Amino acid sequence: MSLIAEAPNFLQVYSNGSVKRFDPEIASASLESTNGYKSKDVIIDPSKPITGRIFIPNFPTSSEKLPLLVYFHGGGFCIGSTTWLGYHSFLGDLSVTSQSIILSVDYRLAPEHRLPVAYEDCYASLEWLSDQVCSESLLQQADITRVFLSGDSAGGNIAHHVAVKAIQNHACPLKIKGLMPIHPYFGSEKRTRKEMVDESIEDVTMNDMFWRLSIPEGLNRDYFGCNFEKHDLSENVWSKFPPTEVYVAGEDFLKERGVMYVEFLKKKEVKEVKLVEAKEESHVFHVYFPQSSATRLLQNQMNRFIEKY
Repeated sequence: MSLIAEAPNFLQVYSNGSVKRFDPEIASASLESTNGYKSKDVIIDPSKPITGRIFIPNFPTSSEKLPLLVYFHGGGFCIGSTTWLGYHSFLGDLSVTSQSIILSVDYRLAPEHRLPVAYEDCYASLEWLSDQVCSESLLQQADITRVFLSGDSAGGNIAHHVAVKAIQNHACPLKIKGLMPIHPYFGSEKRTRKEMVDESIEDVTMNDMFWRLSIPEGLNRDYFGCNFEKHDLSENVWSKFPPTEVYVAGEDFLKERGVMYVEFLKKKEVKEVKLVEAKEESHVFHVYFPQSSATRLLQNQMNRFIEKY
C-alpha cells in the first residue's frame, strides 16, 4: 500500500483505495445563544449519508419570514465540512448579518464518491428543506420563496450546478432568488494565464490533484462539472438562471476562473451578473480568517445582495 495523493494536514489517498482525512479545529452545534445565533445539526439522508447544520439569528429583527441561504463548503470536492470552525463561525455570523436562516450541507466526498455525487447530494438538500420547513423548529420562519445558493471554491461550483438542476426540475418547490459563488472552483484542459505562469507552484499542483480525484474516472478537465462551457444547456435554462454575484480574491490564482464564469454568464444573457473583488485577499480567506475585516465586508456584501431580492 503506497500513498498516491496527499493534501498535507488534510487528506491522504492510498493505492488500495483507502482514504484518511484530518480535520482542523471543529465546532459543535448549539441551541444555546452563541455570538447572536443558534445552530443545530440535522440528518438530510441517513442512507448516504448527507447531513447539515442550520444557523438562525437568536433575535430576528422582523417577525416576517426570513430568507433561506443554502451553503456548500469547499475543499476540492475531497475535503471540508460544515463542522470546521472557520465555516461555523463565518456562517453563524452571516446569519446574524443577513438576518437569514442558513443550511450548510455536508455532501459525500471524492475520491470515494466522484462527481456528480456532490451535485446530487446538494440538490437533495433542497428537497429535504421543502419537506422539513414546517416540521423542523429552526426552519419554521424560513421563506421558501426567497432561497439563495452560495458556497466557496468547490462549493461555488456546486451552487452553480444545483441552480441548474433546480431550473431543470420543474417540480422543485423552492424559489431560487439568487446565486453567490465565492472564489468558485472551475477548470478546463486549457490553462489560464495564471495557471501557466504558476504551473509549478503548490496551489496549481494541488488544484490538479483534486480534479484528478473528483472527476469521473476516464474523463479530463473538460468534464462539464469542471468546465462550465462544456455543459450543454438549453436557452430556456439560461433565461431562468437567477441573478448572480460572484466573489473573487485578488491574490487567488483561481481569480481568472471566477472572472471567466462572470463573462460566460453575461454572454448567456443571464439577467443580472456582478463581479465583486477583494483585491488583497487570498483563496477562501473568510474560512481561515472568519473574524477579519475583509470577511465582515464580504458578509455585508452578501447581505446587500440578499436584500435586493
